[in-house]
Amino acid sequence: MSFFGKNIKKIRGVRGLSQQAFADLFDLKRGTLGAYEEGRSEPKIDTIILIANYFSIAIDDILTAELTVNQLLKFNDSLALTPEELAREQFAQIPCITEKTVEDYIEYYDNEAFLADLPKLSLPLNTEKEFIGYTVTSLEMTSHDKGLYPKDVVIGEKVPKNVIAKLNNGTIVLAVTDKELILRRLYVTSKGLVLRADHKNIEDICIEKKSVKQLWRVRYVFFRRIPEFSDSFEDKLAMLEHQMKELRGK
Repeated sequence: MSFFGKNIKKIRGVRGLSQQAFADLFDLKRGTLGAYEEGRSEPKIDTIILIANYFSIAIDDILTAELTVNQLLKFNDSLALTPEELAREQFAQIPCITEKTVEDYIEYYDNEAFLADLPKLSLPLNTEKEFIGYTVTSLEMTSHDKGLYPKDVVIGEKVPKNVIAKLNNGTIVLAVTDKELILRRLYVTSKGLVLRADHKNIEDICIEKKSVKQLWRVRYVFFRRIPEFSDSFEDKLAMLEHQMKELRGK
């Protein structure tokens, strides 16, 4: 087995190219490129020559050893990064689950090829941690016109299964089970997990800990609208003054 897959993935990183952008350069399908990078398939010699020549890398070098970033920078000056590109490369590429991909995610959540095809969010988060994005699809997490609305995007950090029981009650989580993907507040009990919506008319969902395939703790939210700021101290004070004036006038 050659080092071709690892090396082209590293080239993409140095050049700041997505799988799709890299594949387009050489008239390849994104899935084919993904198979090369994961070692599930080996390219034809014509493809190897084309890519090696494009980046001015010897064929022996791209096939027989894992190249370092320093080596790649020496192969071709065009691989050198500007400060802006270096900053961009530090951004985490986070897969995002949308309304159309929820059912597929439940089935293929651990399939790397499927995850690679999901839309990506590029965010300045810790690249050593695992995150997932999710587009809100319901009003379950709203209360008194506040909360998470459809089209808002939450970013969850993966929680190891042995840490789930240690989460604070009321933590907003994204839970993946065999049948559904649930965005709610988590409450840990002696009998299992309770997933509670903020909307008062939605019943709790009770599940066993072992039925959870994945759990993501919501760490960040991108609101589609501007949040309501009418509950500020100044607004409350103005309302009290208005009520006092009305009482004095009676």
